[in-house]
Amino acid sequence: MLGVTAFSFTVPFTRVAVASGGMSPLFIGSARAVIAAVLAAAALALTRQRLPRGVQWARVAVVAGGAVVGFPLLTSFALTTAPASHGAVVIALLPSATAVLAVLRGRERPPKPFWIMAGLGAIAAVVFAALQGGGFAGLHWSDLLLFGAVLACAIGYAEGGLLARELGAWQTMSWALVLAAPLMIALTAVSMTGRPPSGGAPEWAAFAYLAVVSAFLGFFAWYRGLAIGPMTRVSQVQLVQPVLSICWAALLLGERLTWPTVLGGLAVIGCAGVAVRARFGQR
Repeated sequence: MLGVTAFSFTVPFTRVAVASGGMSPLFIGSARAVIAAVLAAAALALTRQRLPRGVQWARVAVVAGGAVVGFPLLTSFALTTAPASHGAVVIALLPSATAVLAVLRGRERPPKPFWIMAGLGAIAAVVFAALQGGGFAGLHWSDLLLFGAVLACAIGYAEGGLLARELGAWQTMSWALVLAAPLMIALTAVSMTGRPPSGGAPEWAAFAYLAVVSAFLGFFAWYRGLAIGPMTRVSQVQLVQPVLSICWAALLLGERLTWPTVLGGLAVIGCAGVAVRARFGQR
């Protein structure tokens, strides 16, 4: 719950950071990972953590690709046009997606209700995004980016939860940040060549939160929870995240809560909740 609460501010604060136009989505998505990587490298060095071994490096790369590179970059670009509340509802599909990936990665066989409700949750999220965009013909690129972010993050969560049982919770995310650092440094440099980042105190404060908490400290609690597991059960807690994100968007950004947003969120969250619970309907 502590990790979910920390992550629930990610979408609203990303919206704050990109809203003024002073910071490009590429800068926000990459520079936050660079700052987090510096913190991670310092923590690993000070505590003298052992290096991952053999195939663990490949698994760390999977975590980095999903949680460090994929999700931050895709959501940063998507939220340049999509409202934070809209993004929060689409990302509400993440708990169900995480459960599906955890089941596939763990080679388990859940009952049919699990797959039925997971599929209905995906359909509900697509329909919501299409209706908000003016119909299926008006499905925006931001929606596709958000769905891509959900898939990338679910892969990173599922693999990270398993790897955290071997390397440790914060160690897993720290090694992922360090491994992705060269790429993210290069992307940060590219983002700053054409237009140096600029912004007021709110924008830089939001960026600081994304770098320190969303990209680093929040994973201390989240991966620890996934490591305790089972991941399909723990992912139920994440159903609270979109609700919190929508509330923060209304309180901090003044976004109006519309009935489509509320109903869309309830539909996606309801389907995801039943899907995850269905996993434990049979032993």
